[in-house]
Amino acid sequence: MTKSQIKLYYKNVMADVIGDEHGITHNQWVDLEKKVEPLIPLMMKEVVGHQRHPNITPTRYGLLPANEQIVRDVKKHVEELRKGCHNLVVLGIGGSALGNIALQTALNPYMYNLDDKQRHGPRLFVFDNVDPAQFDSFLRWVVESNQLDKTIFNVISKSGQTAETASQLLIVRQMLLDKIGPEGFRRQVIATTDAKKGTLRTLADQAKLRTLEVPDDVGGRFSVLSAVGLFSAAMCGIDIDALLAGARDVHKRVSNETFKDNPAAINAAIHYHFYHRGKKNSVIMPYAYALKDMADWYRQLWAESLGKSTDLEGNQVFIGPTPIKALGATDQHSQVQLYREGPNDKLFTFLQVEILDGESELVIGPAPDGAPELDYLAGKKMSTLLNSEKQATEFALLHDKRPCLTVLFDCVTPYTVGQFIFLFEVTTSFVGALFNINPYDQPAVELGKEATFALMGKEGYEDFAQEIQLKTEIDEDYLV
Repeated sequence: MTKSQIKLYYKNVMADVIGDEHGITHNQWVDLEKKVEPLIPLMMKEVVGHQRHPNITPTRYGLLPANEQIVRDVKKHVEELRKGCHNLVVLGIGGSALGNIALQTALNPYMYNLDDKQRHGPRLFVFDNVDPAQFDSFLRWVVESNQLDKTIFNVISKSGQTAETASQLLIVRQMLLDKIGPEGFRRQVIATTDAKKGTLRTLADQAKLRTLEVPDDVGGRFSVLSAVGLFSAAMCGIDIDALLAGARDVHKRVSNETFKDNPAAINAAIHYHFYHRGKKNSVIMPYAYALKDMADWYRQLWAESLGKSTDLEGNQVFIGPTPIKALGATDQHSQVQLYREGPNDKLFTFLQVEILDGESELVIGPAPDGAPELDYLAGKKMSTLLNSEKQATEFALLHDKRPCLTVLFDCVTPYTVGQFIFLFEVTTSFVGALFNINPYDQPAVELGKEATFALMGKEGYEDFAQEIQLKTEIDEDYLV
């Protein structure tokens, strides 16, 4: 197993590079060190279940990388289900889907679903929305190609009452019952849910479904290193042991109580500093297609954890950096004009990979006789071009005094991806502590869920449905 390390490079946020107005000065850095260093032991206790503040429910996501029981349970079900499984379908939303997608994009080939030679497991389809055209198209294909009995559905929901996932499950359940009967439903569905309670747990027990557990004290956005993300990864041939080993490696590094040696503490301090100096947007920009969906995973982690209206004492603060995803080099041609000449209100984090394409290195061909101006590209590796694009974009941003961080990967492997996930989870906890908020709840999500219940006719929500209709129904006077 490789022992490669991801590294956080932060020189280009400093005043020496971009000036005192927009960079961190020496004195400011010293102040950040004094503020953050005492938090390190407190935060590392918090992420393994110790309550730091009475208004924070303890979390235990920090225990996941070392939880051998989860790995045994996942591998047991993978061994039972993988043979004969041509398609794995994940039914989930938010934290029950984004991590699964990110792992698949990062750690399996681009043509994984299409090329049998590149695939070491079933095709993976993750349905994290309730778009009827999309879902119907897939289900028709499964049925018409006679693959229903070769398709495993992994429904992921702690409670089972999430409207999006519940609706998908009810459609799939009826289809399976109609086509292959109760035994087929039992055979083709595995539920990842609460160990003891909830609607999905009840349904799973009644139908005698296979089950995996959603960790009791881990929010969905922190759950990718549990059975929530590990089952689909292992089914699709990803080395989950290496993934967790990478996370354990970073756990040691972010437990270092010396600020200058702790990448999560430094990362959090930098984000905290710039947020309070007008840079309230956090752009993450991978320069590797494999890491593009890590940006979506990061957006939920950052937005749901750090966007809060009140602090731990109940004071209104309306705080939270806005996470923005970009992809290099694609978004050099769609966003960088704004990033350079628009408001200087963003902190940029690049993800850079030294070895982008493993053993296969694409080399750019010679320029034709009629285009000598392209000779400079001839014979160069495409990976060299992509990383040169990153350096060029970073230089252009620094020219305009825009602070830039880089997370350096030597290569994209399960080990380094596990490191990245755990580094940013702990960074999120540190930022939450610096903001004096609870990074583990998401109260603002609940109103939208309840409004959906009302609009879909759930009993007891009738008055609420009328209130919603009054505010949201289309007023013809305002249609042009």
